[in-house]
Amino acid sequence: MPLKDVTVTINIQKSSKLTGLGKPLILAKFTGDSTYKNYADPLDVAKDFGADTVVHKLAKALINQGNTAPSKIAIATYDPAAESAMTAADALRKFYDEDWYFVVSDTQVETEVKAIADVVEGKGVKLHGTTVTALEALTTLKGYNYDRTFAMLHTTVNEYAAEGLIGSVGSRDVGSITWKFKSINGLTPQQVTEDELKDIHALNGFAYVTKSGIPQTSEGKVLSGEYIDVIHSKDWIKINIEEAVQQVFVKNGKISYTDDGITLLANAVKSILKAAFDMGMIAEDSEGSPLYSVATVSRVDTPSSDRESRVYNGLSFTFELAGAIHEANIAGEIMI
Repeated sequence: MPLKDVTVTINIQKSSKLTGLGKPLILAKFTGDSTYKNYADPLDVAKDFGADTVVHKLAKALINQGNTAPSKIAIATYDPAAESAMTAADALRKFYDEDWYFVVSDTQVETEVKAIADVVEGKGVKLHGTTVTALEALTTLKGYNYDRTFAMLHTTVNEYAAEGLIGSVGSRDVGSITWKFKSINGLTPQQVTEDELKDIHALNGFAYVTKSGIPQTSEGKVLSGEYIDVIHSKDWIKINIEEAVQQVFVKNGKISYTDDGITLLANAVKSILKAAFDMGMIAEDSEGSPLYSVATVSRVDTPSSDRESRVYNGLSFTFELAGAIHEANIAGEIMI
């Protein structure tokens, strides 16, 4: 990740313009040096890679999603046949710190998809989407229990379900949407039975189906079973808090190791949590107040070793996710 002096760790406990995080990256096989380039139009991708290539089809799936599509995508290339051969995972590592959030690839080879997923999982930030064409492939991926990879099962040739979903949903305001119930331009709804869909969902995958006459995604989970919007929200909060606190360090001549200096850091965290609440990521109580809190340790209660090394470890926060409703069971009564 980029150089920084602030690290935020968020553990999700169940029970109880800012950075947008919407830009997709395509990993694309291409002869020559490994490069990274931004594109706003699939026609420009066709010029560089050819109109009948998988990378061009992926670009169209990402960009041709109407008003909610990303304004730009990025493409990173790799050449397995070069003297210094590269894989898709190698290119991903090389360009991981560039400005993108969702990664997709032009390969569906099982070992290569796993290698990409492993890189993203190891980094602990950003998300990977992939389309599989058979339940067996989904079964294999499910076995790795990835928190940062989601898979859609889609059997129509030359259609890219997960990639189209990223184009349709990924650039919307984080916290404003769930990834279930979403329509995808250019995608054919799959004809699956209720039992077949249950099998897909049991593996934490999902599909593109028709319900009540409307084509839509059947779920919105990563392979570990967590919801995509939860991971996306977690990353938004983590990255924006890191940036906000870093800005406090940069804009002030010095942050004194005093209670006033500690308050400056705490206020930066509060500002991001307030923004996250306003965007719909954080829940509210019965009176409409946001369910988050920020705690600090006063200077006098910090270890002298921390003060000597100029490290403050006493700032923490908690919040309750707003979540979303994905199903409803409604009881009715007929009066005779």
